[in-house]
Amino acid sequence: MKRSMMCGEVRALHIGTSITLQGWVHTVRDHGGLIFVDLRDRSGLAQVAVNPTDAPAVHAVAATLRDEFVLEVEGVVTRRPEGSENPRIGTGEVEIRATRMDVLNPSLPLPFPVAEETQVDERLRMQYRYVDLRRPRMARNLQLRHRTIKYIRDYMDSQGFWEIDTPIMANPTPEGARDYLVPSRLHPGMFYALPQSPQQFKQLCMVAGVDRYFQIARCFRDEDLRADRQPEFTQLDLEMSFVSDPEDVLALCEELFTGLTQTLSTKQVKFNPWPRIRWQDAMDRFGSDKPDLRYDLEIVDVSAAAGATGFQVFKGAVEAGGVVRGIRVPGAADRFTRKGIDELTELVRNSGAKGLAWAALGTETRSSFVKFLAEGEQAALWAALGAGPGDLVLLVADSLDVARTSLGRLRQDLARRLDLASSEIMAWAFVVEFPWFEKDEETGRLTFMHHPFTMPYDDDLALLDTDPLQVRAKAYDIVCNGKEIASGSIRIHRADIQEKLFRLLGYSPERIQTNFGHILRAFQYGAPPHGGIAPGIDRIVSLLADEENIREVIPFPKNQSAQDLMMGAPTPVAPEQLKELHISAVQPPATASTPG
Repeated sequence: MKRSMMCGEVRALHIGTSITLQGWVHTVRDHGGLIFVDLRDRSGLAQVAVNPTDAPAVHAVAATLRDEFVLEVEGVVTRRPEGSENPRIGTGEVEIRATRMDVLNPSLPLPFPVAEETQVDERLRMQYRYVDLRRPRMARNLQLRHRTIKYIRDYMDSQGFWEIDTPIMANPTPEGARDYLVPSRLHPGMFYALPQSPQQFKQLCMVAGVDRYFQIARCFRDEDLRADRQPEFTQLDLEMSFVSDPEDVLALCEELFTGLTQTLSTKQVKFNPWPRIRWQDAMDRFGSDKPDLRYDLEIVDVSAAAGATGFQVFKGAVEAGGVVRGIRVPGAADRFTRKGIDELTELVRNSGAKGLAWAALGTETRSSFVKFLAEGEQAALWAALGAGPGDLVLLVADSLDVARTSLGRLRQDLARRLDLASSEIMAWAFVVEFPWFEKDEETGRLTFMHHPFTMPYDDDLALLDTDPLQVRAKAYDIVCNGKEIASGSIRIHRADIQEKLFRLLGYSPERIQTNFGHILRAFQYGAPPHGGIAPGIDRIVSLLADEENIREVIPFPKNQSAQDLMMGAPTPVAPEQLKELHISAVQPPATASTPG
């Protein structure tokens, strides 16, 4: 290569040395004849000075430059004049006095600036992603992603894991989302499915005696998108043999992600060790199975105290089998106007609650309900909440599910309004002991909460025949700052238990054999106890990078409509290609226009 070093590597120790650099024009500044060019590559910036007296031919080239031209520059490293140093960059003590400059490739006018962080329409950014990725923030995100994956690979190797590839084209499996299907030319009418995760393959690796497997796995799910979802994503997939206690997997993950956070960021890991929170406790205390633990604001059940009052809203909810639950916001009695309270009320109503009871405690308590309570009833309620003068109290009286959901969202909104969630804290935690089953809201049938390969707790196996909704799963999640980072479980390794659970889910014998016959057969050939987890790499990097949307840390993501605006995907396929695959595309019926 012609270049001597990267642009961001030039230092004072190179003064007097002739070097060659290659990169992009970040900015050009003409100071009355003396032209300064900031040359950029992924390592950073180097300032190039072009003097018309010393190098007139080079100056003539420099005068034609525009942003993002690709250059090769040869010159001598010199110290910058006193007072012109730039301490904000590593190369800020020096500059390169150019003796030769070649334009390797010019650039069209940019669709948006690269040298400065400005608001750019996301459609434009996605269309010109190769330009977007040159921006310093995006380049930092790419570098952080690389370092995160390298740290994970090195750690997993040190713990005795083998990295093993698993197929991208396999058979459909029920894992909570729609599969992407791939038609087979050689087998007309047959389809492969892209993996939602390598779930069955990693379990089969355990049957094969691999003992410890991992993979930086590409996964595909045809589901509606949001800030932390993409149709294709990357996860750390890992599995361990001869583990039957979730703690074996959790301890490894805690060490991995604590070390990763401390090594690759300046963020503070809040908990050591990480909390283990039962699913039911998470829902009761935080109204979410992915609680944000950077702040307190815990939800408190005050049904006993509230139900004993004469206030019919509270009393009626408890008598109907519901609950009264609330949040105490310390010192916030004077921080919310009536307009602010109305906004909080609207939030819980949008979450299904009938309303919000509130009280701002102080010398003169302001409240929507205190006038309906006797003095002793007030004291009992404040005691149940741990509330005192200066606190704001917010209560919901409704069914258990509605109270959990509405107060969980209220808790998040309060933290946002009061700026309680510091981006400099990583509050890692585990949520454990999930229910194995839940009821499908549409059909009323039993379905799995995690996935159908999760081992129930041994003490709960008898409940499969009598009360399956009470069966606990050896399932666990990693959560951080209000986001689910990973799901995992101790797996079923016995064919009889696996087949029984499939039947409870309503799978027919034919479906069981077609979709799962291979893994049930494998379990009968000496399958060891095993368990694993699959942390989402995109979500981890977005947290470390302080990005709200995982699209900012994925090199070439799809947009909110699952489109690739740069490549034009998805796209129609030529009729000849469809014919070769023995399939035809059926267009949905046109939507009738609504009369105006």
